[in-house]
Amino acid sequence: MDSLEQLRQRLAQFAAVRDWEQFHSPKNLSMALIAETAELVEHFQWLSELQSSQLSSEKKQAVSHELADVLIYLIRIADKLNIDLITAAESKILINETRYPVTKVKGDARRASEY
Repeated sequence: MDSLEQLRQRLAQFAAVRDWEQFHSPKNLSMALIAETAELVEHFQWLSELQSSQLSSEKKQAVSHELADVLIYLIRIADKLNIDLITAAESKILINETRYPVTKVKGDARRASEY
């Protein structure tokens, strides 16, 4: 069993023993994911590009907690919808390789429709 599957099982058990499954619909979990993502963004708001990559150890710890929250909600949504995140990510990478061929996009970060 891979670590992502172990984490999925642990999170499902965490919610189950607290009787939180009733609240963990894909809609509610998606809304929680947005809130946690906003909390992550807050740590970088108003920082320069350089500052954003040179966080203090305290700030880096806070960011790691927000990233964990984002990952937790993402895993819970996928679990509720029976989506294998690794398979989904691999599929999306293949799509992106077609949408963004290296010969066309190297060093250029526009949207696919702008090429």
